[in-house]
Amino acid sequence: VAEVADTAMPTVVAITSVSVQEIPNYFRAFGFGYGTQQYSSEGSGSGIIVGENDDELLIATNNHVVSGAQSITVQFSDDSTVAAEVKGTDAGSDLAVVAVPISDISADTLSTIKVATLGNSDDLSVGQAAVAIGNALGYGQSVTTGVISALNREVSVENEDGSTTTNELIQTDAAINPGNSGGALLNAKGEVIGISSVKYSDT
Repeated sequence: VAEVADTAMPTVVAITSVSVQEIPNYFRAFGFGYGTQQYSSEGSGSGIIVGENDDELLIATNNHVVSGAQSITVQFSDDSTVAAEVKGTDAGSDLAVVAVPISDISADTLSTIKVATLGNSDDLSVGQAAVAIGNALGYGQSVTTGVISALNREVSVENEDGSTTTNELIQTDAAINPGNSGGALLNAKGEVIGISSVKYSDT
């Protein structure tokens, strides 16, 4: 597991998104009246460096990590941070790609990070080892371990518009916490075999 973590942690990033909500304000200062007040909220997630071109570093994450965000910040494994922008999303599969301009990344950081090696999730077997890496609870990168508990597990989630989407997912008993969303699920070779997306909790 230590070797997998050492190999994969430079490919995983922490993502912080800031969203702004307008909430009706029925009591204005100096009297009554109607209006709205803006409140900003911060969310934490993870991402995986999956590619680069001449100008940008491309990072895969969950759509729900970046949906509705006014600003997005990526933190690399050396703790440096850079602003990012959404390049594309697919709400149905809860996937998104964000990009960071390479010109905004220091030479020192570029020497420590790397593009992830992608495995083949079609080759998975129930019971084989699994390692999850992500920005658990917003505290930064952490590593948890387990096994592939089930394959093609049907999971339904409610979308922002009230509709329901059902996907067939990989189930693992590796601990997944808020903030792990968008992070890597890896095999024993350190290859990415999935993206942490949905956590089931009795509470």
